[in-house]
Amino acid sequence: MTLRQARGPVERSDSGIRRLVPVVIGAALVVLMAMLPLLNLSLPGILPTPTYMAGTLALLSLCMVFAALALSYNLLLGSGGMLSFGHALYFGAGAYGLGIALEHFGVPLWPGIFVALIGGMIIALVTGAVSMRVSGIPFAMVTLAFAQAGSVLVRRNSQVTGGEEGLSLNTEQVPDFLIGVVNTRNLYWFTLAVLVIVYLVTLWVDTSRLGHLARATRENEQRVRVLGLSPYRVRLIVFVIAAALASLAGVAYMLLQSGTVPRAVSADLTITVLVMVVLGGVGFRWGAIVGGVLYTLLDQRLTVLAGSEVIAGLPDVLRIPLSEPLFLLGVLFIVVVMFLPGGIAGTIDAAVRRRRGEKVRGSLRGLDDAEHAAETADAPVEVRA
Repeated sequence: MTLRQARGPVERSDSGIRRLVPVVIGAALVVLMAMLPLLNLSLPGILPTPTYMAGTLALLSLCMVFAALALSYNLLLGSGGMLSFGHALYFGAGAYGLGIALEHFGVPLWPGIFVALIGGMIIALVTGAVSMRVSGIPFAMVTLAFAQAGSVLVRRNSQVTGGEEGLSLNTEQVPDFLIGVVNTRNLYWFTLAVLVIVYLVTLWVDTSRLGHLARATRENEQRVRVLGLSPYRVRLIVFVIAAALASLAGVAYMLLQSGTVPRAVSADLTITVLVMVVLGGVGFRWGAIVGGVLYTLLDQRLTVLAGSEVIAGLPDVLRIPLSEPLFLLGVLFIVVVMFLPGGIAGTIDAAVRRRRGEKVRGSLRGLDDAEHAAETADAPVEVRA
């Protein structure tokens, strides 16, 4: 067997190991996150209190809720190539759907969650079936119109949704272990479970035939149609699945915040989630999680920083802009778009690919040199008299 023939098993073994690495890292991170409420870890300037206290657990839970929402939007934008300005409608459908089911129908929590998810999927099926008739910017505008209509319905029907005041969670139908500050640890584990479920579903979609068809439709819809497949059906299925995952994140938000407000269905929230996905890296599942967590942490902690004595003591030319958290977030987003166009995950992935490519090319070059040397040594030597 030559060295060139021996490369095949080695490359397959390396490929198998590379596929196992993300699984091991992901499982380790989930275990670590599950253990955080039992540990006494402090990150000054990032977390307000040690990790076992209610304040930090509530903040981390909120980070995971928006990470799950960003994952669902990444499935829509990254895999399906659909730029939607109405994704928050389904997040709000989950939150308001659970609140209405508990408040007005008196159902227990778990059937209420099921009702909220089914409601979010039905709304997505109806709105998606209409929105899919167009693509590109017209599609984004139609989804924006649906989001605005949902926001108006929420604000005007105060008897059902609470109107501008929002809808509070009816705790009579919620188990005691998910109510109150004392049980923040249980809510933390619940939101972690939601994030894991959303990640596994997006992973399943991306690696399934549906995900391959969605990416093919994103790249060349005409070619998919020529093959006898239906791009409309593929995009609609992905749209409904992403909406169902957003509704699940909305359910977790409702339980965590003990209520919801009209902003949960507004286009502003969709823009925020879009920023999270772009910040993390479009098309990368772990990038969506990083973007959601990082944006939420910055949004919460920059508010504290903006009101600190350090900022108050600066000259007006610095104090006025730095006292606005949205200004700081906007500057961060501009920096990322300019210097990290692929987002955090995209930049890291490109660097890893370059390094891996150089390493592989070096290895192959070394194998070629060794094979050439072996062939030269085996060649017969001509002896002249």
